[in-house]
Amino acid sequence: MQKLVDGLARVMALIGGAVLTILIILTCLSVLGRGLNTFGHSPFLTELSQGLADWLIGTGVGPITGDFELVEAGIAFAIFAFLPLAQLHGGHATVDVFTSLMPARLQVWVRAFWEIVLTLVILLIAWRLYAGMMSKVSNGEITFLLQFPIWWAYAASFVAAVVAAIVALYCAYASIYGLITGRSIRPADEGALH
Repeated sequence: MQKLVDGLARVMALIGGAVLTILIILTCLSVLGRGLNTFGHSPFLTELSQGLADWLIGTGVGPITGDFELVEAGIAFAIFAFLPLAQLHGGHATVDVFTSLMPARLQVWVRAFWEIVLTLVILLIAWRLYAGMMSKVSNGEITFLLQFPIWWAYAASFVAAVVAAIVALYCAYASIYGLITGRSIRPADEGALH
């Protein structure tokens, strides 16, 4: 079971990484286009060579239309796509100033408690993403520039949140199993790689 959950979390992180890479390239190209367009309209270039300025502007260079709409939707998905791997390997930020002073057995109980709470929060988020997606489907809301349905972004984030919920349920189970048996079946118990 652990290999399946680990594989699922890794695939989701790879997809999230690919989306994030595409968004970075998109943003760089949009900023470059905006800069070239601004340069084409600049007094410096128009005074230097009106023909060159006209040619640059005539190429159609400029910002990518709807870049911020794509970034907004893509970043939301990427966040949820990275959540399962962070959850499985204990990569979330923790403050253990007080818990590090507790006995080891009590630390296991505290970790299990917070694992269950985090699982419930992830399940709540997935449920509310689904409700939001259904609301956007029913009202037919679309983005301003690209005119794509907003529910697409919700759907992508919901799929990633469902995977995060599956991983979180496994992590909660593993924590409870660890409490009962005293044996760890989860990579997070080995410590996160930072």
